[in-house]
Amino acid sequence: MAPPPGIHARKAALRLLDAVLRRGETLDQAFGAATADLRRFEDKALARAIAAECLRWLNDLDHAIDSATRQRLPGDAKARMVLRLMLAQTWRLGTPAHAVIATGLPLLSAGPRRLAHGVFSHLTGTDGPQLPAVPTLPAEVAARWGARAEAIAAGLADPPLLDLTLRDPAETRRWQIELGADTLAPGHLRLSRGENVEKLAGYADGAWWVQDLAASLPARLLGEGGGRHVLDLCAAPGGKTMQLAAAGWKVTALDLSRRRLDVLKANLKRTGLNAGTIRADALTWEPRHRFDAILIDAPCTATGTARRHPDVLHRIGTRHIEEATVLQRELLGRAQHWLQPGGRLVYAVCSLEEAEGAGIAGTCGLDPDPIDGGELPAGLEPDARGWLRTDPGMLPAAGGLDGFFIARFRAPAG
Repeated sequence: MAPPPGIHARKAALRLLDAVLRRGETLDQAFGAATADLRRFEDKALARAIAAECLRWLNDLDHAIDSATRQRLPGDAKARMVLRLMLAQTWRLGTPAHAVIATGLPLLSAGPRRLAHGVFSHLTGTDGPQLPAVPTLPAEVAARWGARAEAIAAGLADPPLLDLTLRDPAETRRWQIELGADTLAPGHLRLSRGENVEKLAGYADGAWWVQDLAASLPARLLGEGGGRHVLDLCAAPGGKTMQLAAAGWKVTALDLSRRRLDVLKANLKRTGLNAGTIRADALTWEPRHRFDAILIDAPCTATGTARRHPDVLHRIGTRHIEEATVLQRELLGRAQHWLQPGGRLVYAVCSLEEAEGAGIAGTCGLDPDPIDGGELPAGLEPDARGWLRTDPGMLPAAGGLDGFFIARFRAPAG
């Protein structure tokens, strides 16, 4: 008998979930191997969507499953994994129950199959439970985020919309009309999720690139380049490099990863923008000259990207944060000596962890260069120190944004 249509996407989703929860891989790391046998873009996208919704709502899915079983299923039991997939499709993706059953139960052998069928039927019946309005964060995560946790969790309920950064901000209105987009700042567009990016108008011409609104803010805060020299440290895959080049900076883009630098170079070629690229370890590399500006989008735990990468909610712990802060402190400590007198440095991380944001910025030996609210999209404000913290709970009416910490400094004039 031929397998039911769509079962291969569910198998891929199961592989993704297993890679994250059992092996500690990121969704991005696991995606290629997990979806290798899927040919259609739509099937790959479905597999990722199912796995991502499982991870986004994992605590609540597990609570529902446990309420319907006499004995608690082990966390890595295949029946639990498949039930997570099935319930996420029903409750979050609106997949009809018959399709969920037809593509979910064949993933299990006889005994677990009967158990999963009974639990699924009970939970999705007329009087069955429903997911809460806001996903329940893992206890450790909620403790780390403290008073912000509830608002951040609300911002994680849905995957993000599609944000684009334009090569030419002066064309914002033109592309807003052509793509039917919203905009929250000059050079920014926001579209509905689920678009095949490569098929959108302007992609082949390099008129824009995908970049969350929050991720675009660090480069914006360096202003226009006017032919001056800027170092983009840890630059790949290149969103900020392209922003800086488009703003008239002479960009040196440095990154350790050859693969990621290849992506950066391909992005530069597509957009027609220019930057010098260097493959080197920023902890040992020495520049030949000083720079007028430096952008450090430091390697971090990336917990601020939980809307699109909900795996971080379940992979990142104290050890990962401590390891990241050691690297961040070293990078900032070295880079602050590479500025021309009066030069600006922006330190940023896409993390929601206090230790990676204010904890590192507070070690900088440069003069503060406070961010002004007038430099930011409406609805965002710096704190009393002139530092900016964004999180997924902000700008809810506009569709939210990723979590970032950004601080700006200036070298002494002479």
